[in-house]
Amino acid sequence: MKPGYKTLRLIAMLALVQSALPAHAGALAEALEQAWPLHPKAAALDARAAEAQARSDLAASLTPAPAALSLGHLNDSLGSGRGKQEWEIELAAPLWLPGQKAGRAAEAASVMDEIAARRAALRLELTGELRTAWWALAAARQANDLAQRRLHSARSLEADVLRRYRAGDLSRIDANQARGETLAAQAESLQAETALQQAERVWRGLTRLPAPMRLEAEALLPGRDTASESHPRLAALSSAARVANARLKLAQTTRRDAPELAVRVLRERGDSNESYANAIGVKLTIPFSSGPHLRRDTAAARAEATQAEAEQLQAMRWLALDLEQAHRDIAAAEQLAAMAQERREVTADTLQLAEKSFTLGESDLTTLLRARAAAFEAEAMSIQQETARGSAISQLKQALGELP
Repeated sequence: MKPGYKTLRLIAMLALVQSALPAHAGALAEALEQAWPLHPKAAALDARAAEAQARSDLAASLTPAPAALSLGHLNDSLGSGRGKQEWEIELAAPLWLPGQKAGRAAEAASVMDEIAARRAALRLELTGELRTAWWALAAARQANDLAQRRLHSARSLEADVLRRYRAGDLSRIDANQARGETLAAQAESLQAETALQQAERVWRGLTRLPAPMRLEAEALLPGRDTASESHPRLAALSSAARVANARLKLAQTTRRDAPELAVRVLRERGDSNESYANAIGVKLTIPFSSGPHLRRDTAAARAEATQAEAEQLQAMRWLALDLEQAHRDIAAAEQLAAMAQERREVTADTLQLAEKSFTLGESDLTTLLRARAAAFEAEAMSIQQETARGSAISQLKQALGELP
């Protein structure tokens, strides 16, 4: 072995551990703010908010629909030609049914509340994607760092073996084994670098930001074990249920089309020798109620309300299961991390003894390579378990509905 190999390996290990330590949650929160305008559903929510505002304005108007103006003219120029003229102007406006105006206002208010709740739920959903990408990036970066250190170690070992092979202390088989170890480490390093580039591409696709230099673990606040009704996903489903119930009530109120009140002004003469006469009239149109039409609308609204309530209950069950699983994942990750750390220490001690024994010529290269492989495997497992613990904490915060 080269004299500085162990020192370089220790420095690299300390740097990797330091990069995994938590610093603050600002990077993930900043990523959420950068990713939010890029989400296609966010723009759709803004458009739906404008639609809900238009619904509210319509509910506050004097009539359920715009008034209509009609103009009519009648003459006998193609007939007797005696100069008969008739002009008619009619202004018609629909009227609110009893309870319909209040129902429209309640529906518009519930839709606006639903959009706000869906916006919060969508931000939580996007946060989940970022958390997944965050920890995938952390795992890929740690795997790449470990592969780079394994490659550096393999090259140092190969140089030492070649030196001793040329001096006649080791056989050509040992030199070939050392070369094979270097080639295997190079292949692993290339694969790890490719995986890291893919993880960075996913991160940039979500945020248009470069991968952060430090990937922090999130802090878990104590005392949060269950999802409350303020959970964004539950709140969105609850708002959807309120919208469906408001539409059902509106459908039950609107039993017929809107009645129409019209004011007519008529100006006419029988022939060219007569003067014009004016008349004013009022017309009220009341549509009949349609049983099938009413049943269709109420049945559709009732089905929407039933589905929304069922989805809300199902979401509550799934959230409870997600929370239970997240707690189990954290407990398992902590236990596995402790065991992996102990194994890491044992294999590191074994590797140190094997390196010393190989340097003194007391053991062969095969024994050293086995010790090295076990040490790197244990180190990789330890790092993976630390990452798994951080990911489990993020999944628990996701299940609790907490944003960074």
